[in-house]
Amino acid sequence: MHNLLLDITRLFDRALQKRLPTGVDRVCMAYVRRYHTVARAVVFYQNCVWIFPRNLSQKLFDLLLNPPWNLGTRLLRIIVFQGAATWFPSRLKDAILLNLGHSNIDRAPYLRSLRRRKIKLVCFVHDLIPLTHPEYCRPAQFERHRHRIQQALLHSTGILTNSQATLDDLATFAKSAGLPLPPSAPALLAPDPSPAPASERPMREPYFVMVGTIEPRKNYAFILQVWRQLVQKLGPDHTPRLVLIGQRGWECENIIDLLERSHPIRGIVLERNKCSDADLATLLHHSQALLFPSFAEGYGLPIAEALTAGIPVIASDLPVFREFADCIPEYIDPLNGPLWTETITDYSRPESALRHAQMERLNDFRPPTW
Repeated sequence: MHNLLLDITRLFDRALQKRLPTGVDRVCMAYVRRYHTVARAVVFYQNCVWIFPRNLSQKLFDLLLNPPWNLGTRLLRIIVFQGAATWFPSRLKDAILLNLGHSNIDRAPYLRSLRRRKIKLVCFVHDLIPLTHPEYCRPAQFERHRHRIQQALLHSTGILTNSQATLDDLATFAKSAGLPLPPSAPALLAPDPSPAPASERPMREPYFVMVGTIEPRKNYAFILQVWRQLVQKLGPDHTPRLVLIGQRGWECENIIDLLERSHPIRGIVLERNKCSDADLATLLHHSQALLFPSFAEGYGLPIAEALTAGIPVIASDLPVFREFADCIPEYIDPLNGPLWTETITDYSRPESALRHAQMERLNDFRPPTW
């Protein structure tokens, strides 16, 4: 591990922008926690690859692991003022760089610097969704991600993916593009230890939770229509609540219109755009189930987190979910409105036979480990 390097560019950039962590950020942080005592930090800044000596790397890792309120400023101060006089090796024998956040692998200066220093690049590929489902992504993402994945295939010594499903997508893309597939392996994501939930219920009524960025791929518009039907069928007083935990994303205007202008679901569907880990643990613990009706996913970490916490899951029937959750969740086609409505109604009842059956299956769940 003497020459292990961790690229923290993504974590640095997001700290500067004061962005809340995503699933990709949580993966980056998991590797920082595991390797911070033996690795050196790497940041691509001002078109240069900055490799920090062990003492400055430790300072950077410590800030990331115990973030102060001014995290971005503190990181920038070390990188710019202390890093300016630091050691920039021209060559590192047998060094391996873990790029865990898709950061800069499509940038020529980044790749040239690694080649010049004889550094072996190992990339972590989180998904190929912009290529397999471009309709759910920003228009520019298709070309950018294709170029990014092409460069990863051409310049990596090895590739990690978050699931076998993602690796299968990567192998299919490599074959169709006529590119080599470097030695590759899936490295499943493990749920972080969660804080103890509060014993007091957040609300009196039964409720369900969705976790993730509010965007079309997560199928929020569909679920909100399901909730409109539930209100019409059960009446507002007897309709379970729905708590949406996540930031508003892109191309979600119709979802936002429903949230802000649909009278039937007002006060029934609740948004939590900012939610601490402690609040999330409490909301999950007292919920009837986590809902995950996505059209496409590279992994689905909230499912692993919910099942680990003993919370039932109702999800789309995607191969990647079965890869780590097996047959424990309740799987439903993401467009089968009547079945979603029927299942949610059943799970909201105290005597729900379906929910009781999944709670029994949960006894067999073995969460993935890092």
